[in-house]
Amino acid sequence: MGEKNTIKHIEDHHRVNDILLGPIERPAIAWFVKHLPAWVTPDHLTFLGFLSAVLIAVCYWLTNFNMGFIWLANLGFFLNWFGDSLDGNLARYRKIERPKYGFFIDHTVDTISEVFIFLGIGLSPLVNLDLALIALAGYLCMANLVYITTSVEGEFRISYGKLGPTEVRVIAVISNILIFFVGNPVIKLPIGSLSIYNLVLILVICLLFFFFFYTTITQAIKFERGDREKWLEKIEKNKK
Repeated sequence: MGEKNTIKHIEDHHRVNDILLGPIERPAIAWFVKHLPAWVTPDHLTFLGFLSAVLIAVCYWLTNFNMGFIWLANLGFFLNWFGDSLDGNLARYRKIERPKYGFFIDHTVDTISEVFIFLGIGLSPLVNLDLALIALAGYLCMANLVYITTSVEGEFRISYGKLGPTEVRVIAVISNILIFFVGNPVIKLPIGSLSIYNLVLILVICLLFFFFFYTTITQAIKFERGDREKWLEKIEKNKK
């Protein structure tokens, strides 16, 4: 019974999205949700986010034949941001939220989308497939951590260290542009030779796992102390 009482209702969770690009992103999202046609629904935007993830994956794979497809992948990143960022915001703006359905569908689709994107990157000539799969594992670890924290504490945290999905998309787009114009040169390091894009992916991997382990440890300490205090209070009450 004690464990059940700690589970938060999805309807009551609050979002934390303190990202570096927030001052630009928030006004843009507010403008878009106000001006979207009435026939556009949150489900349409969620589906757009998924289709754009498939587009990104396919375009990365197609760079095996023509690097020009990298520009179409960049368009996919924008459409993915548009659909993924606006679906929930549109529902809140129109006051048509469906808390359980929206949370379930949105984040299930997000997970599938990221699997497509990382596999597409790994199947391109730009990075090693094993690094792409490690990055995917890091993303899934972070996603799992976010959903557990939402369930236990009622806080849905999108950003860590001022970084969130929007910044990751921007890094990918900038990397794609640079690679198109300057190529993907290989740098010799003590651990071996790595391409620039592989180095970028390694940086993303390090950030993902750093935030995962740091947050897991600090949150575990916080929850343990909170549970211990409640346990001690209960003991004191029973004594009286």
